[in-house]
Amino acid sequence: MVSDMSLKELLRDLHALFTRLYGPGPVRFFRAPGRINIIGEHTDYNEGFVLPAAIDRSVLLAARPRSGRDVRAYSANLRRQTRFNLRRLTRAANSWNNYIKGVAWVLQTEGYRLPGLDLALESDVPVGAGLSSSAALEVAAAFAWQKIAGLKIAGPRLAVLSRRAENEFVCVPCGIMDQFASRMGKRGSAILLDCRTLRWRRVALDDREVRFVVADTGVRRALASSEYAVRRAQCEQAVEHLKQWLPSIRSLRDVAGTEFEALSKRLPTLLRKRARHVITENARVHACARAIAAGEWDSVGALMNASHESLRSDYQVSSPELDDLVRLARGVPGVMGARMMGAGFGGCVIALVRRQATDALAARVLRKYPQVFACSIENGAEEIRK
Repeated sequence: MVSDMSLKELLRDLHALFTRLYGPGPVRFFRAPGRINIIGEHTDYNEGFVLPAAIDRSVLLAARPRSGRDVRAYSANLRRQTRFNLRRLTRAANSWNNYIKGVAWVLQTEGYRLPGLDLALESDVPVGAGLSSSAALEVAAAFAWQKIAGLKIAGPRLAVLSRRAENEFVCVPCGIMDQFASRMGKRGSAILLDCRTLRWRRVALDDREVRFVVADTGVRRALASSEYAVRRAQCEQAVEHLKQWLPSIRSLRDVAGTEFEALSKRLPTLLRKRARHVITENARVHACARAIAAGEWDSVGALMNASHESLRSDYQVSSPELDDLVRLARGVPGVMGARMMGAGFGGCVIALVRRQATDALAARVLRKYPQVFACSIENGAEEIRK
């Protein structure tokens, strides 16, 4: 795993694996990270605001162009190899290669000429835990093709194309946040992203005194896909109701807090709860960005706590395990805030903790739950010179 050894050692081992698979010759190395989302949950598909950051868990990719239009790829994690032709890209059922195929399909539909590639990859982004392992693979593959083929694609656009791969080829209706953070992240900064306009800015994050710690419940998110569609539909219904009084709105992101307070009782109870979460969460994102920039970590923690209560009570996407893990984390001295992260119904909790309390939090979590790790805020996709 990437985090269990130095980058130099990992690159050496990945290079040796690549040579065994494909023979000697020049190799280029690329990485694309997973991400945390500090705050801003279920706001992306409501054209709202999010505050993610790239982390030190990554997909590492060794790549070499090859003659012809075939792509050969090997996953060191799965110990599986795949081969496909760029002229015949079809989605396979439940296959990891769909993320690489999807990127190739999107780039080619945009008119880019792609070479065949030999690829070997290794990842330490946990699958299914809410840290965007799929986006990291998509961005790593897209970035490798961009650099090897000499394609001129701006960073935000590459993120958009990578998202299209997941939406239109893999057929997962994700928002833009994951791919954007993986491509545009920067060490020492979070990203304040407007999911409607894709306007964004970096928020300086001085984490010398604090760490973001991710703890996994070990519960895979079985209900997340179906309930995601339900929540999305409910938000759209709330918008249609609110248009009776606010005819210019397009999504819940257009509703000011004061407007919602004045109109909320006119909504059916369930739609009121869903809308309240999205509207108040957007406000929390902006407040959190200001607090991070000012180094007001207690305020950041309080906003994270409020986010979880809203996700639990109004949006109803938490689970007993997530609530238990949040309570457990908050009970450790030095933890300033904790909330569920991701679609919900399983997956991870993110906690903000003073650095000296990181080990105590990890020890407490590991008595009951399978995985915990502290995150460093790192760069987005990049080529690594071996």
